[in-house]
Amino acid sequence: ERRGYTVLGTTNPNDAVRIAAEHPQPIRLLLTDVVLPEMNGLDLANALRAHHPALKTLFMSGYPADVIVTRGVLPEGVHFLQKPFSMVEMTSKVRETIDG
Repeated sequence: ERRGYTVLGTTNPNDAVRIAAEHPQPIRLLLTDVVLPEMNGLDLANALRAHHPALKTLFMSGYPADVIVTRGVLPEGVHFLQKPFSMVEMTSKVRETIDG
């Protein structure tokens, strides 16, 4: 929010799906961890796209990107942010994902 974005925050994937379904304006970006309770980040992104088809996703994880991709958790070429990261790194990657 301090960087000028409107943030719809939640603590679990099911609430995110509910919020997205009820949100009347387009949601441009999902920033999510790869590993979540209840469903993984990829499934969450797909569920939110049912309500917001133009949604872009930035995944983050403490696991390296190559491990996530080689184990089939995420497809190659997704937007990915390695934990830990700084606010500057996150802001830059958010902008890159939205613009890309």
